Amino acid sequence: MIFVGSHEFAVRPNAAAASFSALLHYPCEQPSSPTAFGPYELDVSAEAPPAPGRFSLVLISHGSGGAPLLYRTLSLLLARSGYLVALPRHPGNSLGDNDLAQSVDTLRNRPAQLVALMDALWRDPTFGVAIADEPVIAVGHSMGGYTALCVADGQPWTRSREPLAVAHDSRIGALVLLAPACGPFLAPGALAAVTAPVLALTAQHDSLTPDSEIRAALAGMTDQTQVIIQMVPNAGHFSFLSPFPKALHGPQFEPARDPSGFDRERFHQWFPDLVHEWIRDRRRQRGTLAGR
Repeated sequence: MIFVGSHEFAVRPNAAAASFSALLHYPCEQPSSPTAFGPYELDVSAEAPPAPGRFSLVLISHGSGGAPLLYRTLSLLLARSGYLVALPRHPGNSLGDNDLAQSVDTLRNRPAQLVALMDALWRDPTFGVAIADEPVIAVGHSMGGYTALCVADGQPWTRSREPLAVAHDSRIGALVLLAPACGPFLAPGALAAVTAPVLALTAQHDSLTPDSEIRAALAGMTDQTQVIIQMVPNAGHFSFLSPFPKALHGPQFEPARDPSGFDRERFHQWFPDLVHEWIRDRRRQRGTLAGR
């Protein structure tokens, strides 16, 4: 029987860059148990060794001011389905460490951090040997969607209308974008070099990353047969975050709020399966085995 392992993974890109952590969820054989992670409880085997075999790697990049555990429903489903899932905490643009939120440095640093995470995982003696030799899937919400598009050869532009040099990586083979921040990709040709297939989920009531802006940016991809865009009816920008415990709900905590009538608990009962099925189908199209 397959359980979900959980491990805090440290990334040290280089002497000049800030170190950061990543949460890993992965298949393991050690029985899991309810484990507290701050206000959340996850059914995982903390620090268990990964199960024998090699697993397709999925990266999940959080939104501005976010954190890895905000995507736990998706990461746990993917890990149970046979994927090694890595969720970085982006320094300078994460919960409790968000001083660079509005800076050009964040636009530049985030893609480099995703590349550094992949490099560190491949070098790691425990997890490097557990990564399958196949393209990486990058999932990103909001600014995480921006990050994924950059690494997959997107060319962002600054607000002063100048192209920004960012890290790219040919290991990325598919993108799942959740209400992605696409403003930096509205310039002509910004996404012309992105060839990875894209599943983009937008939210009907999203004023931060509106559906119209996302569609306008993704229209710049050269091969439109590679792009699927689906609007989630009645959803808001934060509806893609895993449901929060009742104790965190309140009028001042915007990430826990949804448009009237939207049931986030119900949405997260099927949304992770939708993402998994799309990833599985992309892998089958490449001739690889589906996630277990």
